[in-house]
This record gives sequence, C-alpha cells and structure tokens, in this order.
Amino acid sequence: MSALYSLLALVVTLGILVTVHEYGHYWVARRCGVKVLRFSVGFGKILWSRTDRHGCEFAIAAIPLGGYVKMLDEREGEVSTELLDQAFNRKTVWQRMAIVLAGPAANILFAIFAYWIMFMTGITQVKPVIGDIQADSIAYDSGLRGGQEIIEVDDEAVGSWQEVHYQLLKRLGDTGEIVFTTDDKEQHSISIERWLSDKEEPNALNELGITPYRPSVPAILAELQPDMPAEQAGLKTGDQILKVNNIAINEWYDFVEQVKAHPGQALALSVLRAESTLEITLIPASKTAENSETFGFAGAMVQAPQLPEGFVEVRQFGVFESIGRAAYKTWDMSIVTLESIGKMLQGLLSVKNLSGPITIAKVANASAQAGFEAFIGFLAYISVMLAVVNLLPIPVLDGGHFLYYVIEAVKGSPVSEKVQLAGLKLGMALLMMVMFIAIFNDISRI
Repeated sequence: MSALYSLLALVVTLGILVTVHEYGHYWVARRCGVKVLRFSVGFGKILWSRTDRHGCEFAIAAIPLGGYVKMLDEREGEVSTELLDQAFNRKTVWQRMAIVLAGPAANILFAIFAYWIMFMTGITQVKPVIGDIQADSIAYDSGLRGGQEIIEVDDEAVGSWQEVHYQLLKRLGDTGEIVFTTDDKEQHSISIERWLSDKEEPNALNELGITPYRPSVPAILAELQPDMPAEQAGLKTGDQILKVNNIAINEWYDFVEQVKAHPGQALALSVLRAESTLEITLIPASKTAENSETFGFAGAMVQAPQLPEGFVEVRQFGVFESIGRAAYKTWDMSIVTLESIGKMLQGLLSVKNLSGPITIAKVANASAQAGFEAFIGFLAYISVMLAVVNLLPIPVLDGGHFLYYVIEAVKGSPVSEKVQLAGLKLGMALLMMVMFIAIFNDISRI
C-alpha cells in the first residue's frame, strides 16, 4: 500500500510541476503567435485528450515522467502557406528565446507562489536548542554544549532546526570553517575539509556530533502494532520498561537504542505493570535501512512527547512581506542547487546523492503525509530544481536551445543543423547517463 501511495504522490507532484512548466512554454508561444499543436502531460500513449477551438490538443499520456508542447515547425514537417507565419521557426530569435525560457520561468514563479502561501499561512518552527554533544566530536571540541541555542550559522540568522540544516547543506563539500553563534553570543568554529564529500545522503548534525533537544519520554507503551514482536512477547499498553538485560532504562530512547542494537537477539525485559514487576523476553525483528544497516524493531510506540512551551512556534507574515521572503527563498534555493551541481562536477559531492523517480516518490509521499506545509514546501523545492536543471546549457534542455539562440543573435544566422544534431546526441547521452546513475542509486537504496 505504501508503494501505491508513493506512486500516487509522484504522479501528483510531477503532474503539477510539469503542467506548470509546459504551460509557461504554451502561454508565451501563443502570445508570440505560434500555433500550438499539442500540450501533453506525460509521454507515450494518449489516455485522454481534448482539442480546443484553436486546434490545440490537450492530452494526458501514460508515462507521467515529463511532458511537452508541440508547436508548428517547418523542421518537423510540411507547413501550409497560410500557416507559415504561425510556425515556431519563422519567429524572431528574441521570441524563440522567450518561448524556451518561459518553462523554467513558470517553475520559478510557481516556487515563489508556493513559498508565499507557506509564509502567509504560517511556518512551524522548532527552536534549534542542542540536547547533547558527543564527547569525542568536532562540535564538542569547538565548545558547543547541550542546552545552548544556535542563533546563527556562518553569520546567517537561524530560528529553527530546519534553517540550521539548510545552512549546513550549503557547506557540503567545502573546505574552511563552519561558525556557529549561540544564544550566549559565543562563536564556535569547526574546521572542515571537503566536508562529507564522500557521503551518501549525509546527516550533517550527526556528523558534527550534535543531537537536537528532545523532552524526556518515559518508556511507557501507548500502542502496540498487531503481530509485531512486542505484542507477541506479551507486552501490553501501559507497561513501563524498567530494564533491558539488567541495563536501567531511564527513558524511551534508551529502550529504542537497545532494541535497534539487537536485531533477532533475545532481550530480557523487566516490566512494571499495575505495580507488579514482570520478566518478559523480547526478540526484536530485523530491518534493513537504506544505507544497508540492519537494526532491530519491536513494533511498540509511546505517547508523542510534548515540547516545553516556547520551543515550537508558528511564524506568519503579512501578504507583502511574504512575497519578499518567498522571492528571496526561491533565489537562495536556486543558487544552492546550482552550487551543488557545480560541486558534483568538481567531485566535491558524491554522485550517490543523485536521486531518481523512486526517491522522489518516497519523499513526495512522506511530505504529503506530513501535511500541507511540508508538501507545498516540497513542491516548491522540486520546482526550483526543475527550473535550474532545465536552464543548464545542455542540448535537448531549454538552456541548450537558449544557448543556440544566443549564438544566432550574435552571429546573425542560425547554428547549423549539423552542429545541432551533434549537440542533440551529446545532450541525450549526458541525460541518459545522469538518469542511469540516479535510478541506480534509487535501486541501491532499496
């Protein structure tokens, strides 16, 4: 069922973003007087179509991994004399530039709109208060300690763990220093060299040795999953775990660590139930994570902890302030995406971080389940990535076509068909290689 939900989330996500992208091309093409023959969301067999009064066929196709706008063009077939003025290739080079740039521009505008909605409706933020620092970590050596609140990363103000993560994301593959400023106005510098360049899906906080603050949660069971090890062992809701293999359990996270560390191994539990202490044997089941690490799980849950008052806040902004924040967020995301691509080409980031449709589907599903704020933020993020990637000067992408038109504008004549054909083959080869790596990474994670 989870796979089905992920597939549905992928179709919805790509359906929205592809429609936005292609509508940008369509809208500007129509304004430039180009006859549009087909507007398709998806590739392959047409599942549904409708033709408007202008003769444009709007279609939904079977493979939801993209889309296209087919325009009247003499290079793709014979055009009748009365329609020559509506052919794409007959338009000025400036009009053709505008048409190819319109798709990425539409994605950028959509991202700004999505972030605008987020800022107006409110963003949930958890204060970046440190819970614990590993004693042998580089964060500990810098002077960071539990209980401190991070207020700046590299002189950029942060008000939530999400913003801390985002600032650290910018530094992946870098050499230099990461500077944390805490609420006591102290600065803590951490030296890095090609930071996490060889890591797949790096967890920056874990690598630094920082654990976010979390409230103490007693190991009292609130829910048991049917036919899972905890229920099979005889545990019941309301039970409090006191010891595991004679190791005292002070809170829920202690119990979780013991279970995770002993997949398939018998654990001797001391359990408090209705003022009586029972001895119960639990054998955690085994599960393999995306990084191939095997861990144990029991199928038991506790009541969701409540953070102290003031740790969580919902920040809302006015209509006009939200526009400014949304535009800046989109610009910043665009720069970070472009820098990440550059780092990957330089070998400063592992290509294992490339993700394909399977990973996108899983993240889309998780975002949708997390609620409106998470899902619309995910849509904005993917929309920015789609815009930036499409603007790369690679033949077959919008950026490649734009490059040809810039050359045409400078030299006064179109790029030769021979050069365009060679570029097309090169561009297709590059895209196929990237897609192969991304899909291989997806399958490896499974």
